[in-house]
Amino acid sequence: MAKIEKIELRMVDLVPKVKRTDAIQSFVSQETPIVTITDSDGAVGTGYSYTIGTGGSSVMRLLSDHLAPRLIGRDPDMIEAIWHDLEFATHATTIGAITAIAIAAVDTALWDLRAKKQNLPLWKLAGGAKDRCPLYTTEGGWLHIETAALVDDALAAKAKGFRGSKVKIGRPHGSEDLARLSAVRKAVGDGYEIMTDANQGFSVDEAIRRAARLRELDLAWIEEPLPADDIDGHIRLSNSTPTPIAIGESLYSMRHFREYMQKGACSIVQVDVGRIGGITPWLKIAHAAEAFDIPVCPHFLMELHVSLTCAVQNGRYVEYIPQLDQLTGRHMRIEDGHALAPDEPGIGIDWDWDAVKAMSIAEFTTAITKQGN
Repeated sequence: MAKIEKIELRMVDLVPKVKRTDAIQSFVSQETPIVTITDSDGAVGTGYSYTIGTGGSSVMRLLSDHLAPRLIGRDPDMIEAIWHDLEFATHATTIGAITAIAIAAVDTALWDLRAKKQNLPLWKLAGGAKDRCPLYTTEGGWLHIETAALVDDALAAKAKGFRGSKVKIGRPHGSEDLARLSAVRKAVGDGYEIMTDANQGFSVDEAIRRAARLRELDLAWIEEPLPADDIDGHIRLSNSTPTPIAIGESLYSMRHFREYMQKGACSIVQVDVGRIGGITPWLKIAHAAEAFDIPVCPHFLMELHVSLTCAVQNGRYVEYIPQLDQLTGRHMRIEDGHALAPDEPGIGIDWDWDAVKAMSIAEFTTAITKQGN
């Protein structure tokens, strides 16, 4: 039986290709923790997660000081046991972003290792529901972008076969959001989906008011209209509008998702593997959502989420935001507006290790080969 012998830790700080703004923040940097695990058979698995510019150093210290040393000598196939052990070892800091992001990088590496040793792509190992999934794009819909450019981007995406475009909302007055979205709807017609995202920028009353104004546009969803921990507010909003309410990118616990689904506080789940703690809890939430007849449309991380969305029956969309092009050789394949599930064994990411090593921050580059190293 193979044992984990070595863990390598790196962090790369990526600058987004385009300016990214929403109702509450600008996304100017993507800190990307990368974990590589080698077992005694010489098999290697690599996982990663991300921040949007803050907390990366804390994630790396949590990995190097507390989590990675606990992996040495473990059976890498015992992914469930390892996940729960790491969660318990950090129980004083859970549930929260730093711990979830750190555990996610480890868990994803273990799944990559398992899939490679079984000579299977992740999407088949984790379920194999389908080999492709529709795409919608977000990159042309940021809040600072002028209306004409929003329209041009949506028309270009539609021409490529994409199924929808996301437009950020949260302008100072609801009339501005309505005008921008109305222009997009007029241009793309009724058969093309328009997703919206408020990034937790509204109060309950303002969200109800804006949802009512936007109702005529037949939106695919309103994403994160309220602070993520306001379940009662989401219940009020969901009961007030026929427009689907999407949540999940800012939730860090399976139990939070359970509460949202049980209480009818959402109609679309956007569980993010990098924020929920990895593939292990991601799959549990996706299967729970299927029991509630709720689709899964994961947030961000398209290079990884294409495999998970294809793994489960209720995976509906992959969000198109390229993030790893600077670090990979082969990029995600797209055909007629669909993301194709990778054929290669593992999580399907072709790391360009020369680029990864060249861009790694030396301060956070560590190799651990024994307890306490």
